[in-house]
Amino acid sequence: MKPLLFAAAGLMLAGPLAAQEVVRTERAAFRVTPVAQGLDHPWGLAFLPNGRMLVTERPGRVRLVGPDGTLSDPLAGLPETVARGQGGMLDVILHPDFARNGLVYLCQVQQGEGGFSSALVRARFAETRFEDVRTLFAAEPRATTGQHFGCRLAFGPDGMIYMGLGDRGRMERSQDLADHNGSLLRLTPDGQVPPDNPFVGRNDARPEIWSWGHRNIQGLAVRPGTDQIWLHEHGPQGGDEVNLIKRGANYGWPRATHGVQYGGAQITPHTSLPGMEDPVHVWTPSIAPSGLAFYDGDAFPGWRGNMLVGALRGRHVARLTLEGDRVVAEERLPTFGERIRDVRVGPDGRVYLLTDSSRGAIWRLDPA
Repeated sequence: MKPLLFAAAGLMLAGPLAAQEVVRTERAAFRVTPVAQGLDHPWGLAFLPNGRMLVTERPGRVRLVGPDGTLSDPLAGLPETVARGQGGMLDVILHPDFARNGLVYLCQVQQGEGGFSSALVRARFAETRFEDVRTLFAAEPRATTGQHFGCRLAFGPDGMIYMGLGDRGRMERSQDLADHNGSLLRLTPDGQVPPDNPFVGRNDARPEIWSWGHRNIQGLAVRPGTDQIWLHEHGPQGGDEVNLIKRGANYGWPRATHGVQYGGAQITPHTSLPGMEDPVHVWTPSIAPSGLAFYDGDAFPGWRGNMLVGALRGRHVARLTLEGDRVVAEERLPTFGERIRDVRVGPDGRVYLLTDSSRGAIWRLDPA
């Protein structure tokens, strides 16, 4: 499958929007409503059944956000987080049966022998703290570099946890099946290896790996009504990718890429190679995508079935239209001129955004 490339498309604004300004786009009009402010580099968001939210802050905190936007003190009980470089307290998701068991899963950077790694933590939410806390998995080998931790999480329709990792700034790791980094992992809810993972039983491969050849996974989601796992990842200078994941497939990094080194040096002459999966969609120049959600709500009927992607460098939300397994159009939705770290669709059908800064916030897109 050859990717659809976009250099620039859609609606952009020269400066930040004013709160409650009506924004008219191709298929919807919306206002951006502040929900909560005063967050320090918020990274991941999960909706609780009673209208509250859990939000992570990269320096190492998790807070409870009330429906009125009030922020709790940091919730106690979690392991110490290494907030170094791009690392820290990163993604958060709920167990599919959270209403019964109260289980929360977090991806954070932890220190161990040999350096730092992305770790999967399970805990039971207890209002002001987390209890029954357990580190289920930590990527190996560890390293002392401070970038490309990945750390996006999603529960698949098969009940398994998918965990996206980056190459830790060492591109060759993505082509090494004996290294967790630069891969999408598949784990049971207890952090064990499912017996039907593609590399189970191989001495030269980590059995947790589901797909490999990724640079830095920053968005991960299941397409509603299907069993498809989709993700996006940062390219270097150019070459950000959207990928439809296949069991056991190699997605090429760094042997095949549309990007170049920072400064323009060539990484590889190949954008496609036999035996490796091509991306469905590529951004050149880079938008630095972060956060991914499929829209399936009622607030914006014109967006149903679309993919929503936040942009750090681009400071917008990209709305991608899919036909089958192809991206056929892109519209860029203007926001407040902030770096967008995460995009989530709430139970109310609204779209929620996290802004990435030391004065970070939660914004909501409301239909106008």
